[in-house]
This record gives sequence, C-alpha cells and structure tokens, in this order.
Amino acid sequence: MKVLRTWRDRLLQQEDLNFLLTNRIPRLAATHAMGWFSQIRSPLLARLSIGVWRLFTELDLSEAKQQRFESLHDCFVRELKDGARTVDADPAVLASPCDAIVGACGAVQDGQVWQAKGFPYTVADLFGHAERAAPYRDGVFVTLRLTSAMYHHFHAPADGTVQHVTHIAGDTWNVNPIALKRVERLFCKNERAAIHLRLDRGGHLLALVPVAAVLVASLRLKFMDLLLHTRYRGPDELPCDAHVSRGQDLGWFQHGSTIIVFAPRGFALAEGIEVGTRVRMGQALMRWPEQATLNP
Repeated sequence: MKVLRTWRDRLLQQEDLNFLLTNRIPRLAATHAMGWFSQIRSPLLARLSIGVWRLFTELDLSEAKQQRFESLHDCFVRELKDGARTVDADPAVLASPCDAIVGACGAVQDGQVWQAKGFPYTVADLFGHAERAAPYRDGVFVTLRLTSAMYHHFHAPADGTVQHVTHIAGDTWNVNPIALKRVERLFCKNERAAIHLRLDRGGHLLALVPVAAVLVASLRLKFMDLLLHTRYRGPDELPCDAHVSRGQDLGWFQHGSTIIVFAPRGFALAEGIEVGTRVRMGQALMRWPEQATLNP
C-alpha cells in the first residue's frame, strides 16, 4: 500500500500529466458517467469503489455516521457523527461553512479577486449579476477547496435568511491548484450557484458560491429541496425566504469542489486564515465589523 501511495503521489505531482488526465477529457460526459455509476445500488460495488478511491486519496470514514454504504453516492454525501464538528458560537465570528483547504483569500479590490497569482476574475462575472455583486466590491473573500476525501456538506456561517439563489450553467473544469494556474477565469466558466444571505446580526449581506468541477456537477440545496446539475432545466433566478441558523446543514456536493465566501467591507479574515490553511466546518473564518450597522 505504501508503494502504491508513493507511486500515486509522484504521478499526481506531475503537473502536465495531472492537467491532461483531469481536464483534457470529455469533462461533461465523464461527469455524467460518474453520476450514473455512483448511484448504482450495490454494497459490494460500493466497497470495491471505495477501496479504489482510497488508492488516490486519504479517505477517512471514521467520523461518518454510517459505516456501510449502499452506493458510492451514499459515501460521497455521508453525514458525520453527532458532535464531530464544533461550531464557533462567538456572535462576532462567521464560521467556516465546510471542511476545506484555504485557497486565495483577502480583500476584494474594486470588484476583482484572484483565483491564483496572475489570474484575476470579477465578482460580477462569478455571480452572473453586477447588482448582486456590488455589496462586495471592496469586501473580503475566501476560497475554500474541498478535496474528494473530505466531508462534502456545507453549513450556514451564521444566523440569517437566504434571500436569493442564482444558478449559472457552465463547464466542469477541475478546480485543483494546477488548473487554477492555467485556466483563466476558471470559476466563472464552471457550473455554480450564488447563494445570497442577509445576516440577522447587523443586517449584513453574505454570499456563498459553490462551484462544480469535473465529476462533481450536482449540488443539493436542502433549504429549497432542490438539486442543481448540468442537466437542470428549471429557472436560474430563484427567489427565496429561508431562515437558517448558524451551523445548519444547507446542502452538499455529490463529490468535492469549491465554495467561495464573500462578505462586505468591514469584515476581516479570522486569525490564522491564509493560503494553505486547513479548516473544519464551524471554525472561525471571518470576523464581523466592530460596529455592526444595518445595511440599507
């Protein structure tokens, strides 16, 4: 097993090969095929698939609520045991919505952010809506990358109301660091949803943007009982009025991917949040402005 993992690591660290294997394939076809395969109800096939999966990732199921899975999909969207995550209760903190590795993060500069060094994109392009991007023009953002082995649910960072969801159809490029350094405006090209909340404390706005990736183009929104995917043909502008509580389960990816969090001017990154930091759902991600005032 150790030899296989050493071989795996050397193989995946070859950037040209990694990019070729995960992007220069029929991405949408591969994603649809994985979606079909993962739904096959067979405990034996699920065990075999998980075994293969473990050859390529550091998959740890010790925190999973269930240990036997009827399908690979059940393992992808697994819930955690009660108490496996602690949500920071400090009212001046925005909690991380998910387990992740922090990618690019920091200040939004005149509506522009970075996916990687030298690769900018605009918040308006990501949201698909300039007016909804306006509150974050000089705000703060954090890119949270979920690996395939991580817990795939995402949760409410604070008490608030989901007011609107915009679905943006798109491609399924890999969103790993190798692709982010090669494909311009990658997040703006992929399938995604912009989730807009108004926070109870201070009335501030907050946005979460889950972004799909190759093999990962389905997003379940629990608060709307809605499944978004590359073959979704419903309305793309989805008004909502769903109150959510800090730490509440908002939904999940069918695999791993990325969530980008945007807060308005005055918010700041929590201590220790920087590129490469590993965070767990519920950990402090951002801090509120010192004086919370009601937004117009």
